[in-house]
Amino acid sequence: MTARPDRIGKYEVVGELGQGATATVYLGHDPFAQRDVAIKLGFPEALKDSERGRLYSHLFLNEASLVGKLNHPHIVQIYDAVVAEDLCYIVMEYVPGGTLEAFCAPDRLLPVERVVEIAFKCSRALDFAHRLGITHRDIKPANILVAGANATSGDIKISDFGAALTGGVDRTQVSGIGSPAYMSPQQVKEQPLDHRTDIYSLGVVMYQLLTGQLPFQASNNYNMVYQIINTAPTPIGQLRREVPHSLEIIVEKAMAKDLDRRYATWADFAHDLAEFFRNKKNKAAARDFAETEKFDTLRSLAFFADFSDVEIWEVVRFSQWQTVGPGDMVMRDGEPGDFFCFLAEGELKVTKNGKILNLLTAGDCLGEMAVISRGAQVRGADVSALTEAKVITVRGEALQRASETCRMHFYQAFLEVLANRLALANQRLAAF
Repeated sequence: MTARPDRIGKYEVVGELGQGATATVYLGHDPFAQRDVAIKLGFPEALKDSERGRLYSHLFLNEASLVGKLNHPHIVQIYDAVVAEDLCYIVMEYVPGGTLEAFCAPDRLLPVERVVEIAFKCSRALDFAHRLGITHRDIKPANILVAGANATSGDIKISDFGAALTGGVDRTQVSGIGSPAYMSPQQVKEQPLDHRTDIYSLGVVMYQLLTGQLPFQASNNYNMVYQIINTAPTPIGQLRREVPHSLEIIVEKAMAKDLDRRYATWADFAHDLAEFFRNKKNKAAARDFAETEKFDTLRSLAFFADFSDVEIWEVVRFSQWQTVGPGDMVMRDGEPGDFFCFLAEGELKVTKNGKILNLLTAGDCLGEMAVISRGAQVRGADVSALTEAKVITVRGEALQRASETCRMHFYQAFLEVLANRLALANQRLAAF
């Protein structure tokens, strides 16, 4: 066994995180960026192997080519890479915690809602990669990391893009890449692949997280391939009765053998996962909002049309969500308030001295002048709920801490809102 190095390039080695067939992953520290990192150091003997060396080198080069490209909150970032004849390593974001492998056993299953949340975040991350021309090709629980010690609430990160198809090139599968149990029928048949092979694989991951077993099980790869191509898995409801039938249908569609029956886009898949939360019977009583629902709601609002997915996730994290009942006050005339709101569902009314000034419906923005104005941050009218309503609140201090691009998109959207209001006011004046 090779002794642990003290340094790899400019990085200090702190300890070992794990070891595979071709590389050891170390916990390192970047003294310049002042952050912990994960360093995947390739075995020289594996990279020079007469039979598999070319494949292993291809995987390293493939992943190294993605340095700085996959900047998404649910993808492990690749910071740096060196691929030389005598030294190959990749420096990545360090994600403390484990992988989803730990929750694939029948006695360690995650709550159903948590599985859907994980799948939704993965679907948005893989859609982000797809729009950059990247198909992962090796989606499995071992390549999905859970940040932190709490698996029921910690964030998730997709890792290991070594097997990815990049640049939108339509290539067939390279022998030796991927995990057979999670491969689509198209992948095991070595047909040309696109993002729909990842949709299938994520469906298999969902099946396993929901039931504690793989949809297809075999003693050898030949039998596994036969089942993937020809047989149907045991229905999820027979293995775990608490899984709603609506969710079972979503997983079945993701795992459809025929491409025409499988989800055509990541957006369609993500939409159905978000709808699952919306349709839960106990949601209204709990008045709780899953991150899945928050993201999908923001993505559907016209105000956020120009925001990237990364910025939408940023807003999910710093916004506050509540459900208000008929008659509840959202803002009061004359009160200070360094926050603004969006109406996601329901109806609100704007009144001044008891007189109705405006009615607000889903998608409307309110209270932004108190944040963007240089003057006193005081409300100029009452805002109350006409119906049960879903209100999203963003505080001024949270907006100031947001990324520069996120703030820029907020201010651009505010200008559009104000321009539309001015145009409407002009139309009303012209009518007199």
